[in-house]
Amino acid sequence: MILLLASLIVLIWMPPQEARAEYGDVVINNLAEEAGMPPVVFPHWFHRIRFRCKVCHADLGFKFKAGGTGINMLKIIDGYYCGACHNGEIAWSVENCTLCHSGKPGTPTQVHGSTLQKLVVPATQAKPQKQKK
Repeated sequence: MILLLASLIVLIWMPPQEARAEYGDVVINNLAEEAGMPPVVFPHWFHRIRFRCKVCHADLGFKFKAGGTGINMLKIIDGYYCGACHNGEIAWSVENCTLCHSGKPGTPTQVHGSTLQKLVVPATQAKPQKQKK
C-alpha cells in the first residue's frame, strides 16, 4: 500500500516528459498523403498493453523508429506488417480505411503525444483550490 501511494505521489508531481512511443501515438505519413489519404495514426500504447515488443518488432518486422519501415498498402493487403492482424479475423480489415487513416493532413511522421501526459495534470499546471471562508 505504501509503495502504491509513493508511486502515485511521484506520478502526480513529475514534470511533463517528452513523448515516448510506448505511451504515445505514432503518426505515419511517409506515403499516405502522396496517395491522397490522410496520415495513419497508430495507437502504439493500445497495442503495447496487449502485446510484447517482440510480436511487432521482431516477428512482423517493424523498425524501432517511426517511419523506418517501408509499409505500404500492398504489403498490408498481402498480410505483412499491420495486415498480419488487420485481416478481418483478428482485427478489422483494410476496407475500413478511416480507422487508421485518421490523421490531420500535414502531420509529420513521428511519435505524437503521450497518453500518460493526457491523463495526469502536472502539479505545476494544477488549478489552485478555492479557500473556504
